[in-house]
Amino acid sequence: MGGFDLPRRLVAEGLGTAMLVATVVGSGIMATSLTQDVGLALLGNTLATGAILVVLITILGPISGAHFNPAVSLIFAISRTLPRSNLTAYVLAQIVGGVIGTIAAHLMFGLPVIELSSKVRTGGAQWFSEGIATFGLVAVILAGIKFEQKAVPWLVGLYITAAYWFTASTSFANPAVALARSLTNTFSGIRPIDLPGFWVAEVAGAVVALMLFTWLLQPSTSSTISSEPKL
Repeated sequence: MGGFDLPRRLVAEGLGTAMLVATVVGSGIMATSLTQDVGLALLGNTLATGAILVVLITILGPISGAHFNPAVSLIFAISRTLPRSNLTAYVLAQIVGGVIGTIAAHLMFGLPVIELSSKVRTGGAQWFSEGIATFGLVAVILAGIKFEQKAVPWLVGLYITAAYWFTASTSFANPAVALARSLTNTFSGIRPIDLPGFWVAEVAGAVVALMLFTWLLQPSTSSTISSEPKL
């Protein structure tokens, strides 16, 4: 993020979140218009989402860090990688971007600009899935930055591609994207009333991942000493 002022970083966050949501919602609409097979529709939705994440993180990461996710911004603010004074602005940019992404997808497919979702996504299994999904996302980001920073776009894209399929919730893992998806009554939607459970689970998963990986990625003094060659 060096060299880029806050307004540019906020535009990058809003733009990236908008393009991410437009891809999630738009590919869901396209998939269901082409096939009645739910599994095949989910596969199309999955591949488009994973692909756009690789692209967006690669091109916008050097500007803003490419969070596109309030849970990710929160853990970077807690760890002071992101100035805490910037957190609210980042989250607002992500929320606005997400809403714009839903509107853009609707306009592209000739749907109402905003249409509240009626798709039920609630219950303990869904919430636990969101906690696991967000835990894994944050773990991938933190470990990727530590060991292979250039690979982070691919790591995140591949992780979300996998998490679509191994979590019962299809891995929202993002409070801003969840909110944006509540405004579309299409394949990728979620009822607005179901959002609080998702948000709590996502934030909890992110914080637990930060706590665990802050410890896990810190080599112990004794391990460092014992690994040195003896003369």
